[in-house]
Amino acid sequence: MDIKETLQSFSIKTFTERQDFLLTEGDWLIQQMLTHIGSTDAELRDQLIYRTFIDLLSDNLLSSQQLQYLFDTASSEEFLYADIGEQLSNSVFTRSFSALLVATTLAKDAELLTLNDDSLQPFFKKIGRYLLLEQDTRGQVQGKGWAHSIAHGADLAAITIKHPKFDLQHAPSILHALKLTTWKGVVYTNDEEERLVNIIEALLVRSYSEEALMEWVEQVFDKFEMHLVTQGYNESFFSGRTCTLNVMKTLYFALKMNNRAPKLQNIIYGQVAKWLKLGA
Repeated sequence: MDIKETLQSFSIKTFTERQDFLLTEGDWLIQQMLTHIGSTDAELRDQLIYRTFIDLLSDNLLSSQQLQYLFDTASSEEFLYADIGEQLSNSVFTRSFSALLVATTLAKDAELLTLNDDSLQPFFKKIGRYLLLEQDTRGQVQGKGWAHSIAHGADLAAITIKHPKFDLQHAPSILHALKLTTWKGVVYTNDEEERLVNIIEALLVRSYSEEALMEWVEQVFDKFEMHLVTQGYNESFFSGRTCTLNVMKTLYFALKMNNRAPKLQNIIYGQVAKWLKLGA
């Protein structure tokens, strides 16, 4: 039986049947799912592998050793950073769905606190690296399903921030990456803005300094001026400007609806109004 047939069969098993299967075949199943995590078969990758990982984690069917193995493997150079920087290759599926798996594993560990610090702390230190280096901004890929690597990277960053062992001293590297995520030569069209804004909301939930976020907003808009000085009104400027404004407008309304960070709201409003007027 191949992995697809195995997972289809696994999906209709009872809880007890799943437990029994995992006792003998658990390590093999995990290895097979990791091997095929970047498959271009959308049903296998998205509907079967990722959903099965969700089920295994939410039902506490994995041992602490298996949870550790999942985290270490999915966050490794061979998975989360596989061929990162490529733009139109199938490697995006490995990176993107590894990001989702790491996020899901971290969310579970936030409850259990079983992952060891020797793995967690190095990961926390370089968490901004994924969004910074990812250049494949495709959403839906014809015949292959969702890539959505920017959205998945945003999910990973937000869930990482929420982890109780995450130290806010690592937040600036995430904010730096977020600042540059809107300058990848595209305007996002698949709700990436909402997912990116979740990063700021996660920081505020952790009581990150509102003043530091206000300074970050100023830096985000300083990039407009810097781009005009160095490159002028080129295509890159207009896509970066539009994409940044979309994210900032989304952030403004998210903060306003939740009645959160009024000073940050004011800074965003002033900058957005300024650049919309200049663009008119």
